[in-house]
Amino acid sequence: MSQNEVRRPTVGMAMVPIVLALAIFIIGIGVLKFQAELMLIFAGVVFAIFAGLYGHKWEKIITVMGEKIKTALPAILILFSIGLLIGTWMISGTIPFFVYYGLEIIDPAYLYVLAFLVTAIVSTCTGTSWGAAGTIGVALMSIAQTMDLSLAVTAGAVVSGAYFGDKLSPLSDTTNMSSLAAGSNLYEHIKHMLYTSVPSSIVAIIVFYFVGLQIDSSPGQLNSIDEMLTGINELFILNPVVLLPAVIVITGSLMKKNPLIVLFCSAITAMLIALFFQSASVANLFTAAVEGFNIEMLAVSPDLISEDIQELLNRGGLYSMYNATFFVFCAFFFASALEVSQTLNVILEKVITYLKSIGSVIFASLITGFAVINCTSNALVTYFLINDIYGDVYKKRNLHPTNLSRSMEDSVTITEALMPWTVSGVFMATTLGVGNFEFLPWAIFNLGGIVFSALYGFLAPYTNGFGIRKLDEDVKKGETSKEAM
Repeated sequence: MSQNEVRRPTVGMAMVPIVLALAIFIIGIGVLKFQAELMLIFAGVVFAIFAGLYGHKWEKIITVMGEKIKTALPAILILFSIGLLIGTWMISGTIPFFVYYGLEIIDPAYLYVLAFLVTAIVSTCTGTSWGAAGTIGVALMSIAQTMDLSLAVTAGAVVSGAYFGDKLSPLSDTTNMSSLAAGSNLYEHIKHMLYTSVPSSIVAIIVFYFVGLQIDSSPGQLNSIDEMLTGINELFILNPVVLLPAVIVITGSLMKKNPLIVLFCSAITAMLIALFFQSASVANLFTAAVEGFNIEMLAVSPDLISEDIQELLNRGGLYSMYNATFFVFCAFFFASALEVSQTLNVILEKVITYLKSIGSVIFASLITGFAVINCTSNALVTYFLINDIYGDVYKKRNLHPTNLSRSMEDSVTITEALMPWTVSGVFMATTLGVGNFEFLPWAIFNLGGIVFSALYGFLAPYTNGFGIRKLDEDVKKGETSKEAM
């Protein structure tokens, strides 16, 4: 079939593969609990067949997939780097240090709310949700596991806090790129996002606080904590020097250094600390980095350490991220077949013709952002695509670009981690050890962003536009400045 015979589907026909794909995801992953990788491949095959029926060649899907992988290569490398970091931070005693003093200081009733607040602070300082979740987030999950608390709630709190900084930090690449794509000023963009971030954070803190109050510390739970403290003391020398790898990550992020270089330097530092302070052999250092940490690497008999402690500490390494990387390839095959089929574009073009009110425009852009990031798993591409689709629509409704950039953050940046077939979703589930659909109801900050964004839009006629910035506000400011002169 020649390129001239390529055709676009009608809206009705475009709905067919989308409905089939949704059925595969909902029934296959949500109900039957089948492996998500296989479901992604099945859904991708549906779109690939549909694309072929409309004249597109298989080679085009492979080409698009190659371009997506090329774009996502830095993220994939960071994925491996986090595995490297966890393995080396374990053998150096960095994560055990956080776990030990966390167990001594933190009251179980306040772990959930502290997990949100601490991770939010780290992610804001570093500008990365992955770095925050892969470091302090892992330690918090270990503390929750030792205290026999809900891992789903803890993971939801960690993800919420991690994306607080990813959304609001001026160091975050997504914060910078979303404002760039929409054509808004970075700091005006951050200021405007407070309308949705502040109430989302308040709701998250309230929920995590009251859920934590329901925790009843049993004698068995306290015995488990004492056992963990004793075990960590026997395994590691908890010298403050072991915090140096964490300091390197935070300092490097604040200085805006390349994240791969920062993570690698932190891992090397952790290996040196393990060599000189934890009496680990050189061979075990490299094994921990590649295959993950195991307590047998330290000069302590495994028979003296309980199985619970071993399960808690034996983790990390490059190999731990192999499954996540394979998942990324499956997700990109699905995304490429969807893109080539043009089904989503056809439906979105039709939807835009029905958008009349401010609420409908904002809500549609939110839903579109959520749908596109789940299909492309590439935030940068999604930002520019959303701007191409809705940029002029926002302007026609007298909506300032900061409204669009905020909608991008609330529907793209902070929701990507919730689905198990996106790159960020795979990372969070793999790193925290909790399935996406398990922590999704507890990722309150992430869910709150899209809810409050939509509410501001729909309530605008009744609240005098509170939380909505108009284009003519800039005009008024300009006129006021001229009068003052």
